[in-house]
Amino acid sequence: MASLAGMLKARGHYVTGSDAAAYPPMSDFLSSLQISVAQPFSEKNLDPRPDLVVIGNAMSRGNVELEYVLDRRIPFLSMPQLLHDEFLKQRDVIAIAGTHGKTTTTSMLAWIFEVAGRKPDFLVGGIAENFGSSFALGGGENFIIEGDEYDTAFFDKGPKFLHYFPTSVILTSVEFDHADIYADLAAVKTAFKRLINLVPRRGRVIAWDGNPNVDECVAKAFCPVERYGFGADSRWRIVDMQFHPDRTNWSVLRDGRSWAEFEFPLAGEYNVLNATAAAVMAASYGITPQQSIEALRSFQSVKRRLEVRAQVDGITIIDDFAHHPTAIAQTLKALRTRYPGQRLWAILEPRSNTLRRNVFQPELACSLAVADEVVIADIFRPEAVPEKDRLDPNAVVALLAKGNRPARILPNADAIVEQVAPELRSGDVVAILSNGGFGGIYEKLPQRIESLREVKARV
Repeated sequence: MASLAGMLKARGHYVTGSDAAAYPPMSDFLSSLQISVAQPFSEKNLDPRPDLVVIGNAMSRGNVELEYVLDRRIPFLSMPQLLHDEFLKQRDVIAIAGTHGKTTTTSMLAWIFEVAGRKPDFLVGGIAENFGSSFALGGGENFIIEGDEYDTAFFDKGPKFLHYFPTSVILTSVEFDHADIYADLAAVKTAFKRLINLVPRRGRVIAWDGNPNVDECVAKAFCPVERYGFGADSRWRIVDMQFHPDRTNWSVLRDGRSWAEFEFPLAGEYNVLNATAAAVMAASYGITPQQSIEALRSFQSVKRRLEVRAQVDGITIIDDFAHHPTAIAQTLKALRTRYPGQRLWAILEPRSNTLRRNVFQPELACSLAVADEVVIADIFRPEAVPEKDRLDPNAVVALLAKGNRPARILPNADAIVEQVAPELRSGDVVAILSNGGFGGIYEKLPQRIESLREVKARV
């Protein structure tokens, strides 16, 4: 929504917004664009009467502004529909889809196109640090977009990405997620199959080779499908992956022959997969391996994806947009490769609609077990999830205890900061895992560590 607001502002429209509680980095981003965000929701926010209201998918009947819009017959659209009508028609759209890796892969592909001089338009669900923005209107032929499988609006329960009509698709992964809107894995796979079925014969699908769900989703594509990953039979095969304290190196074989040798400052096997997918898609648009090599070497990641928020008294604080047990495991494994031998903390806020439910309770414990110390906050807005479906943090802690992993439950950010900060020591790496503001813990924890350091210094 913030990205679309920025794009509309760039087109010359006057744009305002409303939210229950906006938080960084998007609140700061909107402020930098001089787009005001009213908080909380109120009928007054719709005065003067707007020409059009864009309804986000988090809005449900009963929201005071939504009810006002319906009562007054103010014209409204969903975000994906307006995006299609205003920006995607008659464009060569490249959509990056999948349960994991969409935001980072979209940012990588946009940067590769930018370095290659293609001046792409793009929209991504995060702040791409190379651009300092979540969107660009470069004016080139291609529109690169993060294809989200979440639903569109209260009046359109289909996936957002079905509005984008892409020419080409990257499919990074397919797992059960968004348990609030998808009944099961079969329903998730149906959504991705429908996306693949939209790709024209002249288009292309670049798909990960490491998951049978992906295999199933691309099996009936009408366009060429190229596979990437570690499989010996894949057209684009990753080999010789090496992790270093400040960089990652790997090579890619094309049809068994050396194609490119890559390097970038990011950590983690999953980021190697994301970057390879982006480079392969770029190659299908005539971008040379050398241009992709140059772009990835200078790629700066995305806000809230393994983002170092602070380094205080030898302690490193990491922010990561955790939403699913698989993503948590990938994040923690990446930190193991980047900070070998250092004590790793995982501080989790169960906030996403998947993590707040008990559908992946054992898997969540297994993912968190990659860390040395685990702290779990109370579930965000537990009343929004029926009790029978709700995550049981005590059960997760019990599973971790069976594996001799220290774990505890603390109610909120303030309690975590108060108890954990004195236990931290130089060399520790703290991964804060949440897809929300988490009570300001990203600022509060470094401040508390610094205050304790100053006390020790005075003593």
